[in-house]
Amino acid sequence: MAFSSFSTHHISLVTTKREPPSTLILPNSKLSHTSSYHHRVLSLPSSPCSSSKRFSVLKCFSQKNSTQDSERLFSNLNQVTLKREPGSLISAILLVAGTTVGAGILAIPAVTQDAGFLASAITCTFCWLYMVVSGLLLAEVNVNTMCELGSGGVSLVSMAMRTLGSVGVQVACWSYIFIHYALLVAYTARSSDILTNFLGIPLWESATLFSLVLGSICYFGSQRFIGAVNGVLVGSIIVSFAALVGVASGNLHWEALLRANFAAVPLSIPIIALSYVYQNVVPVLCTNLEGDLSKVRTAIVLGTAIPLVLFLVWDGVILGTIPSPEVGMDKISDPIQLLRSSNGVVGPIIELFSFLAIASSYIGFVLGLTDFLSDLLKLPSGQSKPLPYLLTLFPPLVLSLLDPEIFFKALDFAGTYGVLVLFGILPAAMSWSERQSNSSEAQNTPRLVPGGKVTLAFMIGGAGYVISTELLENLRFLYHS
Repeated sequence: MAFSSFSTHHISLVTTKREPPSTLILPNSKLSHTSSYHHRVLSLPSSPCSSSKRFSVLKCFSQKNSTQDSERLFSNLNQVTLKREPGSLISAILLVAGTTVGAGILAIPAVTQDAGFLASAITCTFCWLYMVVSGLLLAEVNVNTMCELGSGGVSLVSMAMRTLGSVGVQVACWSYIFIHYALLVAYTARSSDILTNFLGIPLWESATLFSLVLGSICYFGSQRFIGAVNGVLVGSIIVSFAALVGVASGNLHWEALLRANFAAVPLSIPIIALSYVYQNVVPVLCTNLEGDLSKVRTAIVLGTAIPLVLFLVWDGVILGTIPSPEVGMDKISDPIQLLRSSNGVVGPIIELFSFLAIASSYIGFVLGLTDFLSDLLKLPSGQSKPLPYLLTLFPPLVLSLLDPEIFFKALDFAGTYGVLVLFGILPAAMSWSERQSNSSEAQNTPRLVPGGKVTLAFMIGGAGYVISTELLENLRFLYHS
């Protein structure tokens, strides 16, 4: 399975149509030469139950130079020139950052105003660390799965089947589809509202225009072009964000930043965790960076650290500018809307920042979902097929038009019942299963996350606690309503 949006790039895999025994070429862990590539060959024994399967030969290279060690699993080749085109680490960092900075940041002030800035800042930092660990666990399992299956570009389905079996696949599939469609609905609804206010066109035209333009970029664009678009979007986000902070901070009340109500923190965790979602592009990172775990780790840590800083500053500016809620008063439904209406200069900057943040994240989620659907539908790799893109773009467009006010509802449900299952419990469960197995790939691959079972148990237990708390709160609300 290859990423259909990157149609000009192929992985250097040799597919054989022979029956097993087959050959898997793995990297030599220690190299004494500086200019040549080495590999060692392992023979996979024949299995009577695998006679109908086709095997691949995966060349896993390892290279060493005088300044640093770099290990890659395979090479990305240009389809036309057949030359190696290694993925850019800068582009990978920007892809993670652009995917992370999405609609979730727009909802953070609304869900953290009860907790106050100090409590929400601690929560944001904790959620960032949690989601970094989640992404590193996925990367570890992804690379091991590529080694074991002998093919590049494996998705969450293949990872779940290998580690958790059919039950894991069902959980992964439904959670993945749910969260992606929920977020794409939220993105389309909010962006169409912004475009309608700016262009003065009907809502359905704005939603269609947004989906077609960004969907076409994902479908027709090469890896470098999409990376360049993401770079422009992220750069524009930073510029508009700096302008917003510079203008809005003039009315900042510093004492308001010291408010802390930790009792209100649990209800804000789902949307804060949702704001850090980038794990859907981890398989893309592992393929683009040729399975180099050190580069993947750098891309994840730095790519999510940028949004962390943006979230903290954004939340501080908004909560430090609006009036603090008094006892017995209803909280402000949307602090951003209040700030937009009370300041004529800040309003357009907020709209621009919101649109850029949504657009950058939308691209990442379209790439992730189309790749997932391609793998689920068993479409041929290395080809851009329109069906996954139609299935990705059309349903969110229709749902956003049916309920234009669906933005906050979609984010809340996606954060509670999608993100914490798919990117909280599932990565830890897959890693737990893999580490307990006797797989040679799991034994040879470096551990990206330390702590062993304690870390994995904390990941699973933390997500389970938040989900159960939110579920009980919703049931209590339904009972009293």
